[in-house]
Amino acid sequence: MEIAFDHRPSAHCENGVTRNLLHFYGYDYSEPLVFGLSASLYFVHLPFVRLAGFPVTSFRPLPGMIFSRTTRLLGFGTRQHHFLRHTSAERKLDQLLAEGTPVGVVVGMYFLPYMPAEYRFHFNAHNITVFGKEGDDYLVSDPIAMEKVRLSARDMMRARFARGTYPPMGKLYYIRSLPRHTPDLPPLVRRAILTNCNRMIHQPGPVPWVGINTFDYLGRQIPRFPQQYGPKRAALHLAQLIRMMEEIGTGGAGFRFLYAAFLQEAADVTGIPALNELSARLTDIGDQWRRFAADAGRVCKNRSSADVDYRTLGADLKAIGGMERTLFTDLERVVKAHK
Repeated sequence: MEIAFDHRPSAHCENGVTRNLLHFYGYDYSEPLVFGLSASLYFVHLPFVRLAGFPVTSFRPLPGMIFSRTTRLLGFGTRQHHFLRHTSAERKLDQLLAEGTPVGVVVGMYFLPYMPAEYRFHFNAHNITVFGKEGDDYLVSDPIAMEKVRLSARDMMRARFARGTYPPMGKLYYIRSLPRHTPDLPPLVRRAILTNCNRMIHQPGPVPWVGINTFDYLGRQIPRFPQQYGPKRAALHLAQLIRMMEEIGTGGAGFRFLYAAFLQEAADVTGIPALNELSARLTDIGDQWRRFAADAGRVCKNRSSADVDYRTLGADLKAIGGMERTLFTDLERVVKAHK
């Protein structure tokens, strides 16, 4: 059985699965619009949560939130399931496919044999769409693959029940009902922007590890790495930060570029031309993130120039935080003025 499903690659897996599932039901939204509607541009550094032995840094909310926030805002009914047993997980997936329902599935990237070797690491929050089954092979739309791929039932179960940090536990999700009315995008876009501004600059309150506060907190921590951990562990901590920024998901700069593209699209949708200027500013901030990652990489490899070290990296991160605070404050003001 094979469902007629359009595969379109994307910059980020959950954005791509969400966009492609919406497209299947006749709602053709861009990836930046999906990401923007979910109000998911963020920044957190959690020293008490570990991935591969190091603190988790993220530039988006928890996995699953992009899909759930976007569909809820647009008025779609959705379902998701977790499983304790492989047989139950496989049975539910096969049942949905037999009903003609494409299914989003969360998997561990390490167990996807079609992935290039450099991408097969233990990351258990990758999203794919399953749209059919032929014999023992599942038909898969992976948003970061250029073409549709196949995955054996054995590899599918290994990936769905990968162990380690954030085990997916066979998670699948799908759309079960459509909005009663065509979504009215202008007010929804404005609401999503204000929600993202609030989450970034207001909701963190005194908590130092989330939202805009993260820049100052992590900016203070990075210069302490060499004394706190020693040269080798300090480099590994910094390397983990770069990995979370540039390799896992879309990363810091990538998500900034996506949201900048969303703001440019939002300018046309809402009729607020000032969003174009804010989009350009956020693109510049994304460039600063990329420069920060490049400098941090050189420090990790002990190849940096004399004037770039852990201390200057901390100062650079604080400077990026100042730019983002100003941008989100201005963005909130502009959108509120046009409500």
